[in-house]
Amino acid sequence: MIERAMDSKEWEWTSRRLSLLRKRAVEWFHVNGRDLPWRRTSDPYAIWISEIMLQQTQVATVIPYYQRFLKSFPKVNDLAKASLDEVYQHWAGLGYYRRARQLHDAAKIVSETHSGIFPTSHQDVSKLPGIGRYTVGAILSFATDQRQPIVEANTQRLYARLLHWPEDLASKNSQNALWTFAEQVLPAKSGSGIVNQSLMEIGSQICTAKSPNCMACPLNSLCPTFANGSQAMIPAPKKPKIYTELKEGALIIRDDRGCFLMRRCSADERWAGLWDFPRFDVTDHANPSSAKRKLRQEFSKKFQHDVLIGRELNQLKHAVTRYRITLQSYEAILESTPPKKWVADLMAQGLEVRWLNAEELSELAVNSSANRLRKMLFKNGV
Repeated sequence: MIERAMDSKEWEWTSRRLSLLRKRAVEWFHVNGRDLPWRRTSDPYAIWISEIMLQQTQVATVIPYYQRFLKSFPKVNDLAKASLDEVYQHWAGLGYYRRARQLHDAAKIVSETHSGIFPTSHQDVSKLPGIGRYTVGAILSFATDQRQPIVEANTQRLYARLLHWPEDLASKNSQNALWTFAEQVLPAKSGSGIVNQSLMEIGSQICTAKSPNCMACPLNSLCPTFANGSQAMIPAPKKPKIYTELKEGALIIRDDRGCFLMRRCSADERWAGLWDFPRFDVTDHANPSSAKRKLRQEFSKKFQHDVLIGRELNQLKHAVTRYRITLQSYEAILESTPPKKWVADLMAQGLEVRWLNAEELSELAVNSSANRLRKMLFKNGV
């Protein structure tokens, strides 16, 4: 590793050095860039789908989902006409289901407002749900070569090192500096799309968070962090997440036909629009008997019927945003046969519920922890 004192003038990003950065990045990309399906198209709709799927998800995981999704919904209008459950079924396994719901909502807006043609103006794209500053830039620069800066996980790490930026990247000051640099690196005329893709690929494949392969980097002679040997310190380490511990109970309720009671999560809940087993918070009830009493009370209050709770089936742990959740599942049955109009009455009050057999349950779009419970049931022979 090169170790020498840094001279601020030597590492100033002049127009000549920026031009050299672009040239080296693009040349490297033409030889080393991965052949990814969304790089073979200039369709803004297809690029939009890929960008949403790639949020917090590995490329290798996304590829088969992307291909299946576009096969089923090749155009915006196809996605807009689909039911939310159909969209969720194509999304199942990717997680962060809010992305799928926002995709569906945005497709309906495009279908109604833009005649089913995905917009290519910054103003129109930025108004669509689930699309932030980075995604707007990615769609428009990749699809139409607009001069749009982009900053995401890979480029912000690369840019921090090219700037030798020591501050927390989440701070407002850091974000302003990174976005300013992201715009500076773009050419004045054509070529913004390929420059953005090249820099993202270098950030992903070379300028990694741990043990970056600096000797193979086409930008190493332009990088002050490499020159100073401070790759381990830049970017600054992220602050550790602080989690809140929760405890929840899920009720696996069957009727005399062997069907399971499922409910759809409402718009103001976690996993809005997805299906789940009835579950309730029992954080303040460490004793199993106390937890069961709480579950009975909450079920009766919400579902307007009493339930009998039997043995515990399993316990699993999962994390959601800032929560670490211990989920205990219990076998249960309704205490008595509910009135014929019970489900209809609940639906009228805004609580969507269904009795589902094993085959129907297997096809249902459920949240990640409910999916783990479902797999447990199938493994044990539903």
